[in-house]
Amino acid sequence: MRLLLLLNEEDPTAWDRATEAQRQTVFDGHASFDAALGERGALVVGEALAGAAESRGVRGGVVTEGPFAESAEQLVGLYLVDLDSMETALDLARLLSPGYTIEVRPVTSIDGYDG
Repeated sequence: MRLLLLLNEEDPTAWDRATEAQRQTVFDGHASFDAALGERGALVVGEALAGAAESRGVRGGVVTEGPFAESAEQLVGLYLVDLDSMETALDLARLLSPGYTIEVRPVTSIDGYDG
């Protein structure tokens, strides 16, 4: 089953203040997660996202700048994975930095749309 893991941070500026050791801990978490996915052939895509200030939105055909959702947390990255279950995804997500709040959501299909 395909699942989308959305990585959110409560303080998107924390990375700028992090020490090299703290950054290495985050990298190590991603490396462990990537390795676990690699063993299963489960990684579809994974990307880090630029800061919310660089985002753009389109609402009603009008383009707006900046984050378009009020939130205390900001989306900082994502993984699209293909695993056997939600439980496996949740177990593997624990390999990532505890500084993230991770939303795991199944990818669904819509009848009549092959997108």
